[in-house]
Amino acid sequence: MGPAYFVIAIMGCGDGGVSCQTVATPATHYASEQACLAARGDTLMANNDLDFPTLFAQCLPASRKASAAEPAAVPADAIAA
Repeated sequence: MGPAYFVIAIMGCGDGGVSCQTVATPATHYASEQACLAARGDTLMANNDLDFPTLFAQCLPASRKASAAEPAAVPADAIAA
């Protein structure tokens, strides 16, 4: 059985796309991964005022939280702030 819902985590990264950490997790829940993925761009643009050189949005199952101890790879669709 899969997760009940998905959330978007906004990740902020230092220069060069390293040292990424979760900087925001909007309260919206998505019923499927596809719905979450479709909302990433708009959610990222709505949260682009965070003070990091690079930001990206990642969909996560509700049962899993991104953490600073869990480095994330910067995806190709990341935006430079």
